[in-house]
Amino acid sequence: MTKNIADLKILLLQIRHEDRVKVEEHESFATYSSLNKKQIDILNVYEKPVFPVRIIDNYDALFVGGTSNANVLKPKEYPFLDNCRELLQYCLSINKPVFASCFGFQLAVQALDGEIIHQEKGFEMGSIPISLSPLAGSDLLFNDTPDDFLAISVHQQLALKEPKGCALLAYTKNCCHAFKVRGKPFWAFQFHPEVDKQTMVERLTIYKQKYTDDDAHLDRVLSEAKETPESNILVEKFVKRVLLGK
Repeated sequence: MTKNIADLKILLLQIRHEDRVKVEEHESFATYSSLNKKQIDILNVYEKPVFPVRIIDNYDALFVGGTSNANVLKPKEYPFLDNCRELLQYCLSINKPVFASCFGFQLAVQALDGEIIHQEKGFEMGSIPISLSPLAGSDLLFNDTPDDFLAISVHQQLALKEPKGCALLAYTKNCCHAFKVRGKPFWAFQFHPEVDKQTMVERLTIYKQKYTDDDAHLDRVLSEAKETPESNILVEKFVKRVLLGK
């Protein structure tokens, strides 16, 4: 039986503890997926660090958001990381559709036995051009995305290449930016498809001490920011093409 968009129910795995950003992330995923916020339930790992992976059974898909708090390379500081990776592995085992953004990408790389490394200086920040791989032309989400499209990217952890068993879809000279697990409805994005220019301005202002050297650095990044429509539409493509089969 074919579902209508109003019938969909999504679980958002959220790794945020600032109230303002928690609300904004929820709203951003709803806006760019064309779903009502009430269709997206929140599982916040700071509030519930231990949870059964079968929590996803009653949902149509899993969204995974970003963070400016946790670090996938510091498991002792963030005990919920193992549970998050187990949830992603469980989704793979039952073919549950997954759309993982930024921190979700890094969790997915580790869940698939890939490698994440840290970049202290010179990391990507702002609205940046993303290149498509040859495989993007046959991908359900990327087949009509133009090369060198702009996307919001702010991250100090990265993967140099896609995990084994995955198809590289997008990249920069710095790192892998998007992949799909072969034969599975599982996509991961190092950039933020759910974040637009205005949201990036708000988030970077909140997290400026973490990512920028000083106010002048922040002002330069924000002044160079551009709109990212081809990136943002990927969330809706996932909903329509993967979950609804349109």
